[in-house]
Amino acid sequence: MTAHQPTDLAADFARRHIGPSAADTAKMLETVGAKSLEALIAETLPTSIRQKAPLKLGAPLKDERPMTEEETLEHLASLAAQNEIFTSLIGQGYSGTLMPTVIQRNILENPAWYTAYTPYQPEISQGRLEALFNFQTMICDLTALDVANASLLDEATAAAEAMALAHRAASARSNRFFVDSEVHPQTLAVLKQRAAPLGWEIVCGDPLSDLDGNEVFGALMQYPASHGAVRDLRPAIAAAKAKGALAILCADPLALTLITPPGELGADIAVGSTQRFGVPMGYGGPHAAYMAVRDALKRAMPGRLVGLSIDSRGAPAYRLALQTREQHIRREKATSNICTAQVLLAVIASMYAVYHGPEGLAAIARRIHRHTGVLAAGLRQLGFTPEGETFFDTVTIKLRADDAFRARAEAERINLRIEAETVSIALDEITTPQIVEKVWRIFGGALAYDGVAAHARTGLPLDLTRGSAYLSHPVFHAHRSETELLRYMRKLADRDLALDRAMIPLGSCTMKLNATTEMIPVTWPGFAALHPFAPAEQAGGYRTMMTTLERWLAQATGYDAVSLQPNSGAQGEYAGLLAIRAYHASRGEPQRKICLIPASAHGTNPASASMAGMEVVVVGCDAGGNVDVDDLRVKAAGHAARLAAVMITYPSTHGVFEEHIREICDIVHGHGGQVYLDGANLNAQVGLARPGEYGADVSHLNLHKTFAIPHGGGGPGVGPIGVKAHLAPFLPGHPVLDDGTSPVGPVAAAPFGSASILVISYAYILMMGGEGLARATAMAILNANYIARRLDPYFPVLYRNHRGRVAHECIVDPRPLKTSCGVTVDDIAKRLIDYGFHAPTMSFPVPGTLMIEPTESESKAELDRFCEAMIAIRREIAEVEAGRFKIENSPLRHAPHTVHDIAEDAWNRPYSRSEGCFPAGSQRQDKYWSPVGRVDNVYGDRNLVCSCPPVEDYAEAAE
Repeated sequence: MTAHQPTDLAADFARRHIGPSAADTAKMLETVGAKSLEALIAETLPTSIRQKAPLKLGAPLKDERPMTEEETLEHLASLAAQNEIFTSLIGQGYSGTLMPTVIQRNILENPAWYTAYTPYQPEISQGRLEALFNFQTMICDLTALDVANASLLDEATAAAEAMALAHRAASARSNRFFVDSEVHPQTLAVLKQRAAPLGWEIVCGDPLSDLDGNEVFGALMQYPASHGAVRDLRPAIAAAKAKGALAILCADPLALTLITPPGELGADIAVGSTQRFGVPMGYGGPHAAYMAVRDALKRAMPGRLVGLSIDSRGAPAYRLALQTREQHIRREKATSNICTAQVLLAVIASMYAVYHGPEGLAAIARRIHRHTGVLAAGLRQLGFTPEGETFFDTVTIKLRADDAFRARAEAERINLRIEAETVSIALDEITTPQIVEKVWRIFGGALAYDGVAAHARTGLPLDLTRGSAYLSHPVFHAHRSETELLRYMRKLADRDLALDRAMIPLGSCTMKLNATTEMIPVTWPGFAALHPFAPAEQAGGYRTMMTTLERWLAQATGYDAVSLQPNSGAQGEYAGLLAIRAYHASRGEPQRKICLIPASAHGTNPASASMAGMEVVVVGCDAGGNVDVDDLRVKAAGHAARLAAVMITYPSTHGVFEEHIREICDIVHGHGGQVYLDGANLNAQVGLARPGEYGADVSHLNLHKTFAIPHGGGGPGVGPIGVKAHLAPFLPGHPVLDDGTSPVGPVAAAPFGSASILVISYAYILMMGGEGLARATAMAILNANYIARRLDPYFPVLYRNHRGRVAHECIVDPRPLKTSCGVTVDDIAKRLIDYGFHAPTMSFPVPGTLMIEPTESESKAELDRFCEAMIAIRREIAEVEAGRFKIENSPLRHAPHTVHDIAEDAWNRPYSRSEGCFPAGSQRQDKYWSPVGRVDNVYGDRNLVCSCPPVEDYAEAAE
């Protein structure tokens, strides 16, 4: 299509993104009692915060006309072409890898996997939970440690989480933490930033010589070392443990197929990245980090943990275990603000291991090591002696690179890790003999690979050769052919309920359309194949895209600057609070550490404040769910000399635009504090109101909510922050960008966080345009008010504004039913599965309630289908109230119903099979069947199993 097409065709994407048609919109407005969409918005948003002018985006849009899908792909292809794909042998935690195409097509590019939500409803998440269980098993086996979590954000933040875990769990009473001088530089930078607000001191040195003289609570070491050496760290590990400190290894999981694993060396914790297990570098992310611990530490481990429990029939069933929602329970005393995982990437990494198996992984590792040995032998022939005799995939040469050396590297289109006195070369899965020969040419020699290979030797120490088995579970042996793997992935996908099947009406989570056109460029080599530390001139397309995206986000929010680095919403919160902390310090007010947080706030808010070294003071909420302004005023005044910030979610967590938001901002500013506005609910504001204009100083922006990046089953997420001009100098830095000179250090391993998926939000904004974004926001508000109006006679809506309107979500209140007939919010949630729906958000922010967010993407037909299901459930509850059956014997308590209920010979329940399995209004032909019955959460925590049993258990069971 040409650029001269009519505007109605150019805006066609917005029409397809927004669910209700014009006719449906008119009917919905009639139902909610609004004369027009604009009239509804006027009744929903306070007049004082409405932005005065339409949202204008500017270039590359022409005359604010959104691009068509075809134009967008053409434009993105031109940006991708501006990224030069060199062979990056930089290493430093990022490697070239080959994603099996069967995994690319059927996981990464499959909406059944990427549109799924965090598995809070385990019955309808069994597929991705099993894949994560495989991931945990893989990590436990490779590290030889007892328990692994379901992934973390990246290696550097995983190392920071391990440091925090060591501080909690170590017997040593110290605030000093030892860090190996051979950790990756970005890891050290993140560790330093994490430690500073908490008053911990980072001691850096050689663990084999410098650890003895330091009293520390933990010691973190790189294995293999960042510059390549494979060191025997057992003496250092023993020295740390003798002090009562915990020993942590940052370990390369592929190297662990050949060298002694951390658990066998005596380590307490292992962390690292699984990026090289088939996940593209993507200019820095997203990738799945891992953490594994000894059994004694499992209940203190941060992040998600998948456990094995049983369902109502006693059959095995997976679920999230232990502290999966600890931020809501422990608030500022939470051990971490991590409330998610990199699920999609962990699934890819686990399937890579399932496909290759232990023999395949070891073969890949041996091939890489063989190439490295040949490389080292050739360098010796050329007169360059590698530093040290041991290596896995990286060799380092003492060399001051001159212009001629750099020119030869550029001519060969190879990136090396060039530092002041050394050059390091890290090989990977895509290295070929031809690439090794190119490296020799960079060093000035013309050698033939085959001629050198005969003289090459191993770089792995004999006393560190791995002897223990790993990946012995049948799942890592049963899917060698593409046919078998294809069927296995399909089987798991069929067990899940994702957005490709039905509406996911989760409050505060914005499960909107992740359009195919937005997703397509993610796997293009021009975006996927770049190393995050490649020279900036090789990433011209990325830099153009990111600069534009930063500008768009600033325009949409009223802020002056944006950082794209935080790779989750929680990390965005943390980065925003670090900016506030540094700002106060720059003004000579480091004592400002009090953070006011409403009682209704998401649990990551107080956890993030605690991590930033702040003290949380809770502000009450009134009967309408709003911040109690009088209480805020008293506490702000009482802590005026030490007030750092207020953290507020807007619209409120209760789903209402508070009328006093400007007053709240003025009160806090009047006492010297800053306003942090949580961007989780930005989908109710884009194009209608700008936080930076009505008083906020900083917000994180959930791109995986408002700006269409998929949730991926619980990750990836992106949480950039927008700030007003006075906070711009305190955005997170990165040693690759600023040599560590920024006042605030990095919060993520890569300079631009999860860069490869920023293209999704970029494409979304490009195709929607400013007008389309504003209409999407208005329609999200209409959809929520439509649901509120339809459900209120059956499940009363708990909070509205003074005009009777909700924002983009609403809370319905079934709590009286528990008193009248014993029906719980769990009963309603599980019964919705029988109707083919994911439940709304349960018991947050008000215990016992349901928070519903429909988003703008859901059609009136789907909204009606959901409402009819809820109304039908209310009729079933009425039958319990009328005494037809007790709650214990009702369809609600037995939900979800499975195929076992249909096939069961005996049926002694007081309702028919048809009533249970095919409730009124549900579809029979296309029915979604939950693969398991209701999962027993208590059993799962009491009998914690978080990885596949060893193969010996299967042998014993068969005897």
